[in-house]
Amino acid sequence: MPTNSIKIFTGNSHPDLAALIARRLGLPLGKAVVSKYSNQETSVTIGESVRDEDVFIVQSGCGEINDNLMELLIMINACKTASARRITAVIPCFPYARQDRKDKSRAPISAKLVANMLTVAGCNHVITMDLHASQIQGFFDIPVDNLYAEPCMLKYIRDKIPNFEDNVVIVSPDAGGAKRATAIADRLGVDFAIIHKERKVANQVSRMVLVGDVAGKTAIMVDDMADTAGTLGHAAKTLREHGALEVYAIVTHGILSGKATSNITNSPLTRVVVTNTVPHASKIAECAKLDTIDISATLAEAIRRTHNGESVSYLFSHAPE
Repeated sequence: MPTNSIKIFTGNSHPDLAALIARRLGLPLGKAVVSKYSNQETSVTIGESVRDEDVFIVQSGCGEINDNLMELLIMINACKTASARRITAVIPCFPYARQDRKDKSRAPISAKLVANMLTVAGCNHVITMDLHASQIQGFFDIPVDNLYAEPCMLKYIRDKIPNFEDNVVIVSPDAGGAKRATAIADRLGVDFAIIHKERKVANQVSRMVLVGDVAGKTAIMVDDMADTAGTLGHAAKTLREHGALEVYAIVTHGILSGKATSNITNSPLTRVVVTNTVPHASKIAECAKLDTIDISATLAEAIRRTHNGESVSYLFSHAPE
């Protein structure tokens, strides 16, 4: 008998996060085998009935991004052809989110392509977190819930940074993140500053200019993504040169590719705090400055509210206990 219950499946991108979400909801992970044939084609076998069920597939855009994206698309299509009532893709870190506009001649808008692929595969709803550009929601013709890590960041600052009311200044490491930084600064009742960076080529910053006062204070940089962490290292150096006592960085998606861990270790950063939208257990072993915020509770609550037809807007300003 169909019960229209929640079924949670995961691919190979971040099974640990899927297990935390399932445990939070008091449910077992759905049975699915995702592997590769010898010719590197992706093979998906859904090991239990999903007929008339509410299916949630957890798959983050990290690691082997293209393989993980194909896994997600094939799993969605397998559940669609198995008569699932609704299929929700839970994508904590959205793949290709930085390719969201034509910033030069003949550039592809790959984020739009990913949106089209998800829809064609049979996805009915998307839950994601801190999109690089929130207008990516407009690339879809299906509902998209873009959750925010901001409430979890605020909780971390209040719990882990002593006397934050008096000696903290929130810093945006670029102009694009100014809105995020001012929102966090307003919620904490502290000052904010901004760093203007000039890039000559992608992933390399040439010059940084600080606007605001950080002298004698703890500077906390907030951003949505840290890839090679080169920007964070440069920004931390700039903040120290302007008199900051300590420099923290709190980032939603800790992609930490390339030489990121050595960049962090050799930088003036006191601590880099990332959420677990992307797996980074191996990076923490390499770098003692890394710390983690668990966002599985936010995603689990979003899944519960979606299934029960409740509003998820509460999660935009509150972190579940």
